Amino acid sequence: MLAYIVRRLFLIIPTLLGIMIINFAIVQLAPGGPVEQLIAELSGEAVGATERFSGGGSDLGQQTDPGAGDKGSNTTYRGARGLDPEVIKEIERMFGFDKPLHERFLLMMGNYLRFDFGESYFRDRRVVDLVIEKMPVSISLGLWTTLLVYLISIPLGIAKATRDGSRFDVWTSGVVIVGYAIPSFIFAVLLIVVFSGGRYLDWFPLRGLVSDDFDNLGPLQQVLDYLWHIALPVLALVIGGFATLTMLTKNSFLDQIGQQYVLTARAKGLTEGQVLYGHVFRNAMLIVIAGFPGAFVSILFTGALLIEVIFSLDGLGLLGFEAALNRDYPIMFATLFFFTLLGLLMQLVGDITYTIVDPRIDFESRET
Repeated sequence: MLAYIVRRLFLIIPTLLGIMIINFAIVQLAPGGPVEQLIAELSGEAVGATERFSGGGSDLGQQTDPGAGDKGSNTTYRGARGLDPEVIKEIERMFGFDKPLHERFLLMMGNYLRFDFGESYFRDRRVVDLVIEKMPVSISLGLWTTLLVYLISIPLGIAKATRDGSRFDVWTSGVVIVGYAIPSFIFAVLLIVVFSGGRYLDWFPLRGLVSDDFDNLGPLQQVLDYLWHIALPVLALVIGGFATLTMLTKNSFLDQIGQQYVLTARAKGLTEGQVLYGHVFRNAMLIVIAGFPGAFVSILFTGALLIEVIFSLDGLGLLGFEAALNRDYPIMFATLFFFTLLGLLMQLVGDITYTIVDPRIDFESRET
Protein backbone atom coordinates (compact mmCIF):
# COMPACT_ATOMS: atom_id res chain seq x y z
CA MET A 1 0.00 0.00 0.00
CA LEU A 2 2.90 2.37 0.76
CA ALA A 3 4.28 2.02 -2.77
CA TYR A 4 0.85 2.79 -4.23
CA ILE A 5 0.51 5.91 -2.07
CA VAL A 6 3.94 7.13 -3.18
CA ARG A 7 3.04 6.57 -6.85
CA ARG A 8 -0.23 8.47 -6.45
CA LEU A 9 1.52 11.36 -4.71
CA PHE A 10 3.98 11.66 -7.60
CA LEU A 11 1.09 11.48 -10.09
CA ILE A 12 -0.53 14.47 -8.40
CA ILE A 13 2.28 16.75 -9.63
CA PRO A 14 1.72 16.45 -13.41
CA THR A 15 -2.06 16.35 -12.93
CA LEU A 16 -2.06 19.56 -10.92
CA LEU A 17 0.34 21.23 -13.35
CA GLY A 18 -1.82 20.28 -16.34
CA ILE A 19 -4.97 21.65 -14.72
CA MET A 20 -3.24 24.92 -13.88
CA ILE A 21 -1.83 25.32 -17.41
CA ILE A 22 -5.20 24.71 -19.08
CA ASN A 23 -7.07 27.10 -16.81
CA PHE A 24 -4.35 29.74 -17.00
CA ALA A 25 -4.50 29.67 -20.80
CA ILE A 26 -8.31 29.82 -20.88
CA VAL A 27 -8.44 32.79 -18.51
CA GLN A 28 -5.95 34.73 -20.63
CA LEU A 29 -8.26 34.36 -23.63
CA ALA A 30 -11.22 35.84 -21.73
CA PRO A 31 -11.70 39.56 -22.48
CA GLY A 32 -11.71 42.14 -19.73
CA GLY A 33 -8.67 41.40 -17.59
CA PRO A 34 -7.70 43.32 -14.44
CA VAL A 35 -5.82 45.95 -16.48
CA GLU A 36 -8.96 46.76 -18.44
CA GLN A 37 -10.98 46.72 -15.23
CA LEU A 38 -8.81 49.41 -13.64
CA ILE A 39 -8.66 51.47 -16.84
CA ALA A 40 -12.46 51.41 -16.97
CA GLU A 41 -12.60 52.71 -13.40
CA LEU A 42 -10.10 55.48 -14.13
CA SER A 43 -11.98 56.51 -17.27
CA GLY A 44 -15.36 56.35 -15.56
CA GLU A 45 -16.73 53.55 -17.71
CA ALA A 46 -18.72 50.68 -16.22
CA VAL A 47 -17.51 47.42 -17.73
CA GLY A 48 -19.71 44.45 -16.89
CA ALA A 49 -18.85 40.82 -17.23
CA THR A 50 -21.18 40.37 -20.20
CA GLU A 51 -20.71 43.84 -21.65
CA ARG A 52 -17.16 43.03 -22.74
CA PHE A 53 -18.42 40.54 -25.33
CA SER A 54 -20.25 43.30 -27.21
CA GLY A 55 -19.70 46.92 -27.99
CA GLY A 56 -17.74 46.82 -31.24
CA GLY A 57 -14.35 45.52 -32.18
CA SER A 58 -12.68 48.91 -32.63
CA ASP A 59 -13.54 50.01 -29.13
CA LEU A 60 -12.45 46.73 -27.57
CA GLY A 61 -9.16 46.91 -29.40
CA GLN A 62 -6.92 43.99 -30.21
CA GLN A 63 -6.70 42.62 -26.68
CA THR A 64 -6.60 38.94 -27.57
CA ASP A 65 -4.01 38.45 -24.82
CA PRO A 66 -4.80 40.54 -21.75
CA GLY A 67 -1.50 39.58 -20.16
CA ALA A 68 0.77 40.49 -23.02
CA GLY A 69 1.93 43.80 -21.63
CA ASP A 70 5.28 43.44 -23.39
CA LYS A 71 3.58 44.41 -26.67
CA GLY A 72 3.71 48.01 -25.56
CA SER A 73 1.74 50.39 -27.71
CA ASN A 74 0.40 47.52 -29.85
CA THR A 75 -1.89 46.47 -26.98
CA THR A 76 -5.00 48.60 -26.55
CA TYR A 77 -7.70 48.46 -23.92
CA ARG A 78 -11.28 49.52 -23.84
CA GLY A 79 -11.58 52.98 -22.34
CA ALA A 80 -7.85 53.67 -22.70
CA ARG A 81 -8.30 56.57 -25.11
CA GLY A 82 -7.14 59.80 -23.54
CA LEU A 83 -5.00 58.08 -20.90
CA ASP A 84 -1.26 58.64 -20.87
CA PRO A 85 0.51 55.54 -22.29
CA GLU A 86 2.90 55.71 -19.35
CA VAL A 87 -0.06 55.35 -17.00
CA ILE A 88 -1.17 52.22 -18.85
CA LYS A 89 2.35 50.79 -18.66
CA GLU A 90 2.42 51.51 -14.93
CA ILE A 91 -0.92 49.70 -14.49
CA GLU A 92 0.46 46.70 -16.41
CA ARG A 93 3.58 46.71 -14.26
CA MET A 94 1.47 46.95 -11.08
CA PHE A 95 -0.44 43.80 -12.05
CA GLY A 96 2.69 42.06 -13.34
CA PHE A 97 1.41 42.15 -16.92
CA ASP A 98 4.64 43.70 -18.15
CA LYS A 99 6.13 40.21 -18.27
CA PRO A 100 5.56 37.58 -20.99
CA LEU A 101 2.78 35.06 -20.45
CA HIS A 102 5.02 32.05 -19.79
CA GLU A 103 7.17 34.02 -17.35
CA ARG A 104 4.12 35.06 -15.35
CA PHE A 105 2.91 31.48 -15.16
CA LEU A 106 6.28 30.13 -14.00
CA LEU A 107 6.56 32.90 -11.42
CA MET A 108 3.06 32.15 -10.16
CA MET A 109 3.69 28.41 -9.84
CA GLY A 110 7.02 29.06 -8.10
CA ASN A 111 5.22 31.17 -5.52
CA TYR A 112 2.50 28.56 -5.11
CA LEU A 113 5.05 25.85 -4.39
CA ARG A 114 6.09 27.99 -1.40
CA PHE A 115 2.37 28.48 -0.60
CA ASP A 116 2.73 32.17 -1.34
CA PHE A 117 -0.57 33.05 -3.02
CA GLY A 118 -0.02 36.80 -3.25
CA GLU A 119 -2.50 39.59 -2.70
CA SER A 120 -5.90 40.26 -4.20
CA TYR A 121 -5.89 42.85 -6.99
CA PHE A 122 -9.00 44.66 -5.82
CA ARG A 123 -9.36 43.79 -2.12
CA ASP A 124 -5.84 44.80 -1.08
CA ARG A 125 -5.52 41.77 1.20
CA ARG A 126 -3.54 38.54 1.14
CA VAL A 127 -5.38 35.72 -0.61
CA VAL A 128 -4.60 33.33 2.26
CA ASP A 129 -6.25 35.69 4.74
CA LEU A 130 -9.35 35.97 2.54
CA VAL A 131 -9.64 32.19 2.17
CA ILE A 132 -9.21 31.62 5.90
CA GLU A 133 -11.85 34.28 6.61
CA LYS A 134 -14.40 32.73 4.24
CA MET A 135 -13.59 29.08 5.04
CA PRO A 136 -15.87 28.66 8.11
CA VAL A 137 -19.00 29.44 6.08
CA SER A 138 -18.22 26.89 3.37
CA ILE A 139 -17.08 24.27 5.86
CA SER A 140 -20.34 24.70 7.80
CA LEU A 141 -22.38 24.12 4.65
CA GLY A 142 -20.21 21.19 3.53
CA LEU A 143 -20.12 19.35 6.86
CA TRP A 144 -23.81 19.69 7.68
CA THR A 145 -24.88 18.82 4.14
CA THR A 146 -22.62 15.77 3.88
CA LEU A 147 -23.65 14.55 7.32
CA LEU A 148 -27.37 14.88 6.64
CA VAL A 149 -27.11 13.40 3.14
CA TYR A 150 -25.44 10.27 4.51
CA LEU A 151 -27.78 10.03 7.51
CA ILE A 152 -30.80 10.16 5.19
CA SER A 153 -29.54 8.28 2.15
CA ILE A 154 -28.02 5.20 3.78
CA PRO A 155 -31.06 4.16 5.90
CA LEU A 156 -33.41 5.05 3.05
CA GLY A 157 -31.36 3.11 0.52
CA ILE A 158 -31.23 0.04 2.79
CA ALA A 159 -34.99 0.23 3.41
CA LYS A 160 -35.67 0.47 -0.33
CA ALA A 161 -33.39 -2.51 -1.03
CA THR A 162 -35.05 -4.73 1.57
CA ARG A 163 -38.52 -3.68 0.30
CA ASP A 164 -37.68 -3.70 -3.39
CA GLY A 165 -40.83 -3.51 -5.51
CA SER A 166 -43.12 -2.68 -2.58
CA ARG A 167 -45.39 0.35 -2.32
CA PHE A 168 -42.82 1.99 -0.01
CA ASP A 169 -40.14 1.54 -2.67
CA VAL A 170 -42.34 3.04 -5.37
CA TRP A 171 -43.37 6.11 -3.36
CA THR A 172 -39.87 6.84 -2.10
CA SER A 173 -38.55 6.44 -5.64
CA GLY A 174 -40.91 9.22 -6.66
CA VAL A 175 -39.46 11.45 -3.95
CA VAL A 176 -35.93 10.56 -5.03
CA ILE A 177 -36.71 11.36 -8.68
CA VAL A 178 -38.13 14.77 -7.71
CA GLY A 179 -35.07 15.50 -5.58
CA TYR A 180 -32.78 14.51 -8.43
CA ALA A 181 -34.69 16.53 -11.02
CA ILE A 182 -34.81 19.81 -9.09
CA PRO A 183 -31.45 21.64 -8.90
CA SER A 184 -30.49 22.79 -5.44
CA PHE A 185 -30.49 26.48 -6.40
CA ILE A 186 -34.04 26.23 -7.77
CA PHE A 187 -35.16 24.61 -4.54
CA ALA A 188 -33.33 27.36 -2.62
CA VAL A 189 -35.37 30.01 -4.43
CA LEU A 190 -38.55 28.09 -3.59
CA LEU A 191 -37.57 27.94 0.09
CA ILE A 192 -36.97 31.68 0.14
CA VAL A 193 -40.34 32.40 -1.46
CA VAL A 194 -42.19 30.14 0.98
CA PHE A 195 -40.28 30.49 4.27
CA SER A 196 -38.22 33.71 4.13
CA GLY A 197 -40.83 36.37 3.60
CA GLY A 198 -40.89 36.06 -0.16
CA ARG A 199 -44.66 35.61 -0.38
CA TYR A 200 -46.03 33.30 2.30
CA LEU A 201 -44.17 32.74 5.60
CA ASP A 202 -41.42 34.71 7.28
CA TRP A 203 -39.88 32.05 9.52
CA PHE A 204 -36.22 32.10 8.49
CA PRO A 205 -33.69 34.86 7.76
CA LEU A 206 -32.94 35.69 4.16
CA ARG A 207 -29.20 36.27 4.37
CA GLY A 208 -26.11 35.74 6.49
CA LEU A 209 -24.83 32.91 8.67
CA VAL A 210 -25.57 34.67 11.99
CA SER A 211 -27.52 37.69 13.20
CA ASP A 212 -25.98 41.13 13.59
CA ASP A 213 -26.16 40.91 17.40
CA PHE A 214 -24.64 37.41 17.48
CA ASP A 215 -21.78 38.45 19.78
CA ASN A 216 -24.23 39.76 22.37
CA LEU A 217 -26.17 36.47 22.60
CA GLY A 218 -25.61 33.74 25.15
CA PRO A 219 -23.99 30.41 24.18
CA LEU A 220 -27.28 28.54 23.71
CA GLN A 221 -28.81 31.47 21.83
CA GLN A 222 -25.77 31.61 19.55
CA VAL A 223 -26.16 27.94 18.66
CA LEU A 224 -29.87 28.37 17.96
CA ASP A 225 -29.22 31.52 15.93
CA TYR A 226 -26.58 29.73 13.85
CA LEU A 227 -28.89 26.76 13.18
CA TRP A 228 -31.74 29.15 12.36
CA HIS A 229 -29.66 30.85 9.66
CA ILE A 230 -28.13 27.72 8.15
CA ALA A 231 -31.31 25.62 8.04
CA LEU A 232 -32.58 26.67 4.59
CA PRO A 233 -29.20 26.65 2.76
CA VAL A 234 -28.39 23.18 4.09
CA LEU A 235 -31.89 21.91 3.28
CA ALA A 236 -31.50 23.12 -0.32
CA LEU A 237 -28.18 21.31 -0.68
CA VAL A 238 -29.50 18.12 0.96
CA ILE A 239 -32.46 17.93 -1.40
CA GLY A 240 -30.12 18.16 -4.36
CA GLY A 241 -27.62 15.63 -3.02
CA PHE A 242 -29.45 12.77 -1.33
CA ALA A 243 -31.04 11.22 -4.43
CA THR A 244 -27.88 9.84 -6.04
CA LEU A 245 -26.50 8.40 -2.82
CA THR A 246 -29.85 6.79 -1.96
CA MET A 247 -30.02 4.92 -5.26
CA LEU A 248 -26.34 3.98 -5.02
CA THR A 249 -26.94 2.46 -1.57
CA LYS A 250 -30.04 0.61 -2.75
CA ASN A 251 -28.39 -0.86 -5.85
CA SER A 252 -25.30 -1.82 -3.90
CA PHE A 253 -27.39 -3.71 -1.35
CA LEU A 254 -29.48 -5.40 -4.02
CA ASP A 255 -26.33 -6.57 -5.77
CA GLN A 256 -24.94 -8.05 -2.57
CA ILE A 257 -28.23 -9.65 -1.47
CA GLY A 258 -28.18 -11.75 -4.63
CA GLN A 259 -24.69 -13.13 -3.97
CA GLN A 260 -24.03 -16.78 -3.09
CA TYR A 261 -22.64 -16.02 0.37
CA VAL A 262 -26.01 -14.54 1.39
CA LEU A 263 -27.82 -17.73 0.41
CA THR A 264 -25.25 -19.72 2.38
CA ALA A 265 -25.70 -17.53 5.45
CA ARG A 266 -29.47 -17.94 5.31
CA ALA A 267 -29.08 -21.69 4.88
CA LYS A 268 -27.07 -21.78 8.11
CA GLY A 269 -30.08 -20.44 9.99
CA LEU A 270 -28.97 -16.83 10.47
CA THR A 271 -31.72 -14.30 10.96
CA GLU A 272 -32.42 -11.72 8.27
CA GLY A 273 -30.95 -8.99 10.47
CA GLN A 274 -27.74 -10.99 10.99
CA VAL A 275 -27.45 -11.64 7.27
CA LEU A 276 -28.16 -8.03 6.33
CA TYR A 277 -26.03 -6.21 8.90
CA GLY A 278 -23.47 -8.88 9.69
CA HIS A 279 -22.54 -9.82 6.12
CA VAL A 280 -24.21 -7.69 3.45
CA PHE A 281 -23.70 -4.29 5.08
CA ARG A 282 -19.90 -4.32 5.03
CA ASN A 283 -19.65 -5.26 1.38
CA ALA A 284 -22.51 -3.09 0.20
CA MET A 285 -21.28 0.01 2.03
CA LEU A 286 -17.78 -0.22 0.60
CA ILE A 287 -18.37 2.12 -2.33
CA VAL A 288 -20.63 4.42 -0.29
CA ILE A 289 -18.25 4.97 2.63
CA ALA A 290 -15.16 5.22 0.45
CA GLY A 291 -16.77 8.01 -1.52
CA PHE A 292 -17.25 10.20 1.56
CA PRO A 293 -14.08 12.33 1.13
CA GLY A 294 -14.88 13.09 -2.49
CA ALA A 295 -18.52 13.85 -1.69
CA PHE A 296 -17.50 16.32 1.00
CA VAL A 297 -15.08 18.15 -1.30
CA SER A 298 -17.68 18.25 -4.06
CA ILE A 299 -20.33 19.77 -1.80
CA LEU A 300 -17.85 22.12 -0.14
CA PHE A 301 -16.31 23.68 -3.22
CA THR A 302 -18.76 23.23 -6.08
CA GLY A 303 -22.31 22.54 -4.95
CA ALA A 304 -22.49 25.45 -2.50
CA LEU A 305 -21.54 28.20 -4.98
CA LEU A 306 -25.03 29.25 -6.06
CA ILE A 307 -26.43 28.59 -2.59
CA GLU A 308 -23.94 31.06 -1.09
CA VAL A 309 -24.86 33.62 -3.72
CA ILE A 310 -28.61 33.15 -3.26
CA PHE A 311 -28.50 33.32 0.56
CA SER A 312 -25.75 35.98 0.64
CA LEU A 313 -23.42 33.72 2.60
CA ASP A 314 -19.93 35.17 2.55
CA GLY A 315 -18.05 31.93 1.87
CA LEU A 316 -15.56 30.54 -0.61
CA GLY A 317 -18.16 30.09 -3.32
CA LEU A 318 -19.18 33.74 -3.23
CA LEU A 319 -15.52 34.78 -3.03
CA GLY A 320 -14.69 32.79 -6.15
CA PHE A 321 -17.77 34.09 -7.97
CA GLU A 322 -16.85 37.72 -7.31
CA ALA A 323 -13.21 37.06 -8.21
CA ALA A 324 -14.26 35.63 -11.58
CA LEU A 325 -16.45 38.65 -12.34
CA ASN A 326 -13.73 41.10 -11.31
CA ARG A 327 -10.94 39.11 -12.99
CA ASP A 328 -9.12 38.98 -9.65
CA TYR A 329 -6.52 36.50 -10.88
CA PRO A 330 -4.67 35.92 -7.58
CA ILE A 331 -7.88 34.71 -5.91
CA MET A 332 -8.99 32.72 -8.96
CA PHE A 333 -5.74 30.83 -9.47
CA ALA A 334 -4.83 30.47 -5.80
CA THR A 335 -8.19 28.91 -4.91
CA LEU A 336 -8.02 26.73 -8.03
CA PHE A 337 -4.57 25.49 -7.03
CA PHE A 338 -5.48 24.84 -3.41
CA PHE A 339 -8.81 23.14 -4.02
CA THR A 340 -7.51 21.06 -6.93
CA LEU A 341 -4.67 19.85 -4.75
CA LEU A 342 -7.13 19.10 -1.96
CA GLY A 343 -9.42 17.23 -4.35
CA LEU A 344 -6.57 15.06 -5.65
CA LEU A 345 -5.49 14.27 -2.11
CA MET A 346 -9.08 13.38 -1.19
CA GLN A 347 -9.16 10.88 -4.05
CA LEU A 348 -6.14 9.21 -2.51
CA VAL A 349 -7.84 9.27 0.89
CA GLY A 350 -10.84 7.58 -0.74
CA ASP A 351 -8.62 4.75 -1.98
CA ILE A 352 -7.11 4.35 1.47
CA THR A 353 -10.63 4.27 2.91
CA TYR A 354 -11.40 1.35 0.61
CA THR A 355 -8.64 -0.70 2.23
CA ILE A 356 -9.79 0.26 5.73
CA VAL A 357 -13.38 -0.79 5.02
CA ASP A 358 -12.31 -3.97 3.22
CA PRO A 359 -8.69 -5.12 3.83
CA ARG A 360 -9.05 -7.65 0.99
CA ILE A 361 -8.59 -4.81 -1.51
CA ASP A 362 -4.96 -4.50 -2.57
CA PHE A 363 -3.83 -1.49 -4.57
CA GLU A 364 -0.22 -2.69 -4.73
CA SER A 365 -0.98 -4.68 -7.86
CA ARG A 366 -2.15 -1.55 -9.69
CA GLU A 367 0.23 0.27 -11.98
CA THR A 368 -0.98 3.82 -11.17
